[in-house]
Amino acid sequence: MPVGKSALQAIAVAWARSQGYTVLGACGSESESRLPFASLHQLLRPVLARARSGSVMMITSVPREAVSGVATPTMKAAVCARYGPPENLRVREVPRPSPKPDEVCVRIRASAVTASDIFIRSARVTARLQVPFRLMMGLLGPRHPIIGFVFSGVVDEVGAAATRFRVGDEVYGCTGFRLGAYAEYRCMVESDSRLHGCLALKPRTLSHEQATAAAYGGLLALQYVDKGAIGPGDEVLVYGASGTSGTLAVQYARSLGARVTGVCSAKNVDLVRSLGADEVLDYTAVDAPPAGVRYALVLDSVGGLKSSRLKVACRRAVAPGGRYVSIDDGDLELSSRRLEQVARLVDAGTLSPVLGATFALDDIVSAHRAVQDGHKRGGVAVTIG
Repeated sequence: MPVGKSALQAIAVAWARSQGYTVLGACGSESESRLPFASLHQLLRPVLARARSGSVMMITSVPREAVSGVATPTMKAAVCARYGPPENLRVREVPRPSPKPDEVCVRIRASAVTASDIFIRSARVTARLQVPFRLMMGLLGPRHPIIGFVFSGVVDEVGAAATRFRVGDEVYGCTGFRLGAYAEYRCMVESDSRLHGCLALKPRTLSHEQATAAAYGGLLALQYVDKGAIGPGDEVLVYGASGTSGTLAVQYARSLGARVTGVCSAKNVDLVRSLGADEVLDYTAVDAPPAGVRYALVLDSVGGLKSSRLKVACRRAVAPGGRYVSIDDGDLELSSRRLEQVARLVDAGTLSPVLGATFALDDIVSAHRAVQDGHKRGGVAVTIG
């Protein structure tokens, strides 16, 4: 009887677990193939032989070469088998995806290490969120072990029903809950969704590495600054003004005519001032904003896990009718229209993303460690291709 590829994978997974191996699945989008049941022993033998070299085994797909003699195309990717420290990330060869009719395949040139990536890799969330987090993302490790949320690259292949992009287009975006940006290739659906992410033409004036900071920081900055409905002359305070989203929030608020106060550490005061902040407060030296100042918008761009006396005081300094918003308030909206808006603002010179460091994919552990240690300056990019 014929057996689908997914059924063969399930049998292989069950067999490997019965032998005491830890089994790691990997994402991909190859089309379904159907093989005779008699071929199962041919498929399991090379898979299990490769697994015997260590205690962790990856079953990514049925190895086509075992039946047809044709090697499956592969790509380099950073894989996270279990939640934990940066050292849990491993760079290895995995099957390369092919686009479905409504997808485009992007040759990724750069990704980034964001706060979202740190949370997903470490599962370092509050006790209240542990259960829903693991149900959504995976119990012991990420359900989609090729992690990475942000990318910039070039369209390499276009599905038959895809219409928005052409081969050769330079694009940037976010992957959604299926992750997968720490890889040389990623297939993307052209329409926006929390699951599949969002995609747009990247800013022409940026490198791929810079574009990753514009994608993540720009989406956050525009979404949360817009919540304040600010206008000319309004007082705006950005707490965490030297981070990926904070640097762009300062610039965006200024472009709307607001008078902006940035909060950062002493080493980043000059940077934040250079971005257009009218006033800069050092949270390590100041416990309260200037007396009598009331803000139409206070934006917390570092989230609830970091606080200070100044942050508490800033919350109390919101003007009547003003707003205090945090990037922890709700989900990031994955919007290709907003990415297009970011690109226009960047190419017009209104926004300029700050890139603090760049690492190679082979140094992904060091990149995660640098971001996890905190106090980064702007974005942290990962060059992939």
